[in-house]
Amino acid sequence: MMNFDQAPFLVIWEVTQACDLACAHCRASAAPARDPRELSTEEGYRLLETVKTFGDPLMVFTGGDPLKRPDLFSLVEKSTSLDLRTTVTPSATPLLTAEAIARFQKLGVARMAVSLDGPDPQSHDGFRRVAGSFDRTLFALEEAKRIGLDTQVNTTVTRHNRRRLDEIAAIVERVGAKLWSVFFLVTTGRALVSDDLTPEDYEQVFAYLYELSKHSSFDIKTTEAQHYRRFVAQRRKAEGGAVRGPAPNPIARQAGINDGKGFVFISHRGEIFPSGFLPISAGNVRHDSLVDIYRHSPLFLELRNSGKLGGKCGVCEYRNLCGGSRSRAFALTGDYMAEELRCVYQPAEAKVALHG
Repeated sequence: MMNFDQAPFLVIWEVTQACDLACAHCRASAAPARDPRELSTEEGYRLLETVKTFGDPLMVFTGGDPLKRPDLFSLVEKSTSLDLRTTVTPSATPLLTAEAIARFQKLGVARMAVSLDGPDPQSHDGFRRVAGSFDRTLFALEEAKRIGLDTQVNTTVTRHNRRRLDEIAAIVERVGAKLWSVFFLVTTGRALVSDDLTPEDYEQVFAYLYELSKHSSFDIKTTEAQHYRRFVAQRRKAEGGAVRGPAPNPIARQAGINDGKGFVFISHRGEIFPSGFLPISAGNVRHDSLVDIYRHSPLFLELRNSGKLGGKCGVCEYRNLCGGSRSRAFALTGDYMAEELRCVYQPAEAKVALHG
């Protein structure tokens, strides 16, 4: 398990909150117009140079829709020229043209990620709230496949689509995506608690993903479902420690990563957050050192201290592998160190305390 005290594995920069979609779950509550307080091009260049001092983190350009920034390609070029492994997550709108996809590839983008939240126009466009988004998503994935640009599919699981995951997975397979990143809801922005799964539903989705990972052509990882790692560890133990297919690869890379631990998020205005889903700022890149904030700020240090976790997470034997979603804990309780409320697992120590 990697030590993330000095450098993150993943740096995400929300280059803009502007987006022409109106997604039901949007973390950023995005709107069509850009914020005039966004980091400038020059500020973006300096940010990327700072990120490089961490070593070799994965650099993700997200939004909103990054393509709403006319200087996006210049920023991407700066990132790749610094030899940062660079990923872009554009929205599926008319801005995502074949020319834009080809330019990503030419500039050295390692992977393009797009969202797919239903297996047909009715389900996906109903979630994204703009007609034509499903068709644009498939066009982008197929065009990227045609020219040889690696892709990733992001899917947010809610009670509306959880029973159609196998249909979505079939599309992920068909378009040749390298990774299926399955997001689990954090009720911030426009996301509603009523759309989230129950803890038991989480376990059922985990079981589906785990079995799928044994034979799929693509890797699978979860976002804001750190307890999937606990689930996988339990399953492997029950199966005698057998390693099958691609299952261990993304799990091994994610081991221990959590909000503020191997992960840092920079907002469009330069605010430094432990996660895009945990809206507590530790500083701003305009006047603070990103490196110092990540390494030394009280917020990030506390988030990396598993000994301070509350409830059953604090006594769980998987707390260093998993740690529960700190963003979800904050969204549901107001305490980012509280226990993961969407986890059914009861640690041995918690059982003893409960039953005396």
